[in-house]
Amino acid sequence: MAGSRRRRSLPSMSSSLALLSALRYEQSDPDRFYRLLAQDTADIIQLYTSYDGKLVLEVGSGPGDLSEEIRGRGGKVVAADRSWEEIHCRQRSLESVAIADGCLLPICDNTFDLVCSSNVLEHVPTPSSMVSEMIRVTRPGGIIYFNYTTWLSPFGGHETSPWHFFGGKWAAEHYTRKNGHPPKNFYGESLFPMGVRTFKRMLAREIDGVVIVDMFSRYLPRWLDIVVNVPLLSELLMLNLAVVMRKEDTEISP
Repeated sequence: MAGSRRRRSLPSMSSSLALLSALRYEQSDPDRFYRLLAQDTADIIQLYTSYDGKLVLEVGSGPGDLSEEIRGRGGKVVAADRSWEEIHCRQRSLESVAIADGCLLPICDNTFDLVCSSNVLEHVPTPSSMVSEMIRVTRPGGIIYFNYTTWLSPFGGHETSPWHFFGGKWAAEHYTRKNGHPPKNFYGESLFPMGVRTFKRMLAREIDGVVIVDMFSRYLPRWLDIVVNVPLLSELLMLNLAVVMRKEDTEISP
């Protein structure tokens, strides 16, 4: 890995507030929230690579909001998710769909120009496996992008927030008692405590063959980027960590 550079453009305060405000519709009006999130995510990725004619893989696509958005911008997209039900929970205009586990992708090495994932890594018990697979299927010089919700942020427990601060299992039990049914994201089964420090350690120890292009808060404006490097504040205020990597060309020139 190598050091990062500052991205060319960052979210404004107005766009950050719009996304944070839309979070309240995630459960009641998912189309509204996820379409806005997909548009903004596609805008961010486009700062680092073009979509026109590029072969793109979205890992953990769900119904494919981001895939549909990137396809509309000229990308040739494969949406991959391990759950057939998730892919079809909301109808999207997709050309290619793969039922695949992000930690064991049935795809050849060096296939895609861009591999991306949004809000998936916190749902994976072995996140390093998923990141490694995303890198493996990316072509040398290609871009890998992903973001995930940090555990100790106000939204770390997803629908069980803010009670996850008292423990993930307690939060899930509290949610069940209050709502009469268990949460969709159950701690220890489909939701795992991935923090900023833990993630940086994982990158340093288990991830090779990439250059870290950028690392920043997904929802906060650019002047708050300093939070990324402040240990306690990054865990509490990061909200959602975004990472941009470029796969190194390991071929030896003659």
